[in-house]
Amino acid sequence: MLIASATGWQVGLALGIVVVAVAAAIVIMIVLLAMRIAKQARVAEEALEVVRRQTVELAGIERINDSGVRILHAARALRKVAVGK
Repeated sequence: MLIASATGWQVGLALGIVVVAVAAAIVIMIVLLAMRIAKQARVAEEALEVVRRQTVELAGIERINDSGVRILHAARALRKVAVGK
């Protein structure tokens, strides 16, 4: 009986160690992935700043886009008249 209880205690301790080791491995993986995501976010933020600077330089782009849309609509209307639809 004493041997059986000692064996049960050892099995319980071993299982506890395994559970703690698995939990620690999961936490380590989560931390490593979080660090990787943070690095990727920094790179994306820097790239976004570059894009912002490039688009600020496009002064009057809205006016150009509006003119392009008007030209497109006029061309479509002209095509309808020419084709007869």
